[in-house]
Amino acid sequence: MNRWVDWGLELIRRTSTDLSPDVEAALRRAAAGEEAGATARSVLDAILKNVELAREAGTPICQDTGLLSFYLHLPRGMDPEPVKAGLTEAVREATRRGLLRPNAVNPVTGKNSGDNVGLNLPYFAVETHDSPDVVVDVMQKGGGSENVGAQYRLPDARLKAGRDLAGVERCILDAVFQAQGFGCAPGVVGVCIGGDRAGSYLGAKKQLLRPLDDTNEDPELAALEERLFRGLNELGIGPMGFGGRTTVLGVKVGYLHRHPASFFVSMAYCCWADRRRRMVVRGGTEAQVL
Repeated sequence: MNRWVDWGLELIRRTSTDLSPDVEAALRRAAAGEEAGATARSVLDAILKNVELAREAGTPICQDTGLLSFYLHLPRGMDPEPVKAGLTEAVREATRRGLLRPNAVNPVTGKNSGDNVGLNLPYFAVETHDSPDVVVDVMQKGGGSENVGAQYRLPDARLKAGRDLAGVERCILDAVFQAQGFGCAPGVVGVCIGGDRAGSYLGAKKQLLRPLDDTNEDPELAALEERLFRGLNELGIGPMGFGGRTTVLGVKVGYLHRHPASFFVSMAYCCWADRRRRMVVRGGTEAQVL
């Protein structure tokens, strides 16, 4: 196997079997905040035990290993195709080794490709930067959490939501309320304000790559994230919808410029198994999974 296959396989192994420290820390805070003996506490304790066992045994954190999205940040002038080819083969090999469940289904024939590779799978987004390093972010997002994503068009008379941040807040509160624990709460919420229909969805999903403990560079959006985090957890939906103090582990908000006639608000939801990792390749010879 070439180096990108080897590096990609290790990146996928860590993502599938070893939950990121910031996500595990958020789950532990959530468990500590629930009452002893409450259903919410029992669910979170079971989740944390599952996280520990998966790490020790080297097995997937969840049986739904999701669909893979790779976000590549390459030095200017670098050809992305060898990187994409190597990572795609890594997906195939990870599936053969049981690190990934075959999830790529042809919607016309109903046939599963059997190796998690298909049209637009795995998904690749490519950007260039001035650094000599190659940075690869990967996200494994399960089907249950994907199903509860939502998009709104403002103004929305039903929600009494106008074209402002207060209207955005109403949309996200409604989206998580409608989910009612489906998507395996407590989850992480990614939000994109603006953009066109397609770009807005992609922008919301990209927000899920942010660490839970970071701070938004935009003060207004940072304040919105805090308000939404408090408001969503006050809904009382709780882990798996059984009630409790923790409905979401984090909220991340970004924006894209929009057409004057359109104002979209998109939400991407990720389950408690917020599986994302970053790999940095330095000098073309050394890869580190963070």
